[in-house]
Amino acid sequence: MFDTKHPVYPILQKIGQEITQKVKPKAIVVFSAHWEAGPRNIQVNTATLTDLVYDPELASRVIGLLKDAGIEAEGVKRGLDHGVYVGFSVAFDPDKNPLNIPIVQVSQYNSPDVDQHYRLGQAVAALRDENIVVIGAGMSVHNLRDLRFSFNSPQPLPYVVSFDEALKPAMEAPPAERQARLAEVAKRPDAHQAHPRFDHLMPAYIAAGAGGEDTGKQLWTFHESSMGWAMYRFGDVSA
Repeated sequence: MFDTKHPVYPILQKIGQEITQKVKPKAIVVFSAHWEAGPRNIQVNTATLTDLVYDPELASRVIGLLKDAGIEAEGVKRGLDHGVYVGFSVAFDPDKNPLNIPIVQVSQYNSPDVDQHYRLGQAVAALRDENIVVIGAGMSVHNLRDLRFSFNSPQPLPYVVSFDEALKPAMEAPPAERQARLAEVAKRPDAHQAHPRFDHLMPAYIAAGAGGEDTGKQLWTFHESSMGWAMYRFGDVSA
């Protein structure tokens, strides 16, 4: 099911272990590139039967925070999507590194508005003060169209490197500058090459918004074909 030899595999495992063994959160709220609601509304998974632990009180808390921020939000019942299930199955192997805490999945907007998604992250930032981890599951570069014509070559296309490298200083910018810097990145000429649709980019903006006054740090990146795998963390983790 998984390519265990891909360079991202051990990185996800390491991040998963960091979360379970050092951060030790009481829950996770995750935004996935594979779930878009409407252009002006957000949906929160309230299903009682998923492949992972579910917390109806946390789902209600998320909906409440969104509404308090003026965001139209509703609960819906659905399964976990590819964007959550695959990455979490590697990071939190049920035999080697089980998670054993609730997970609530939240949609993003069906919209290319990066500031709108940044504000979405800001709306749930308070959860981090309650020892709840907020995760954005996307990619720094994601162009499936060009992947079809890469003929399995791992050589990264020029825009993969240029956009991924431009995203890094914006994600790592001082918190007071971060939103504006990220907005400028989305206007770059290579932005729509890196992301023909912005769906896989938006989780980064949501996570950055949720980062609050914490500075972002790139943990790892990898360039291949028409994909970029940069991963970021906001805030420090104790040794």
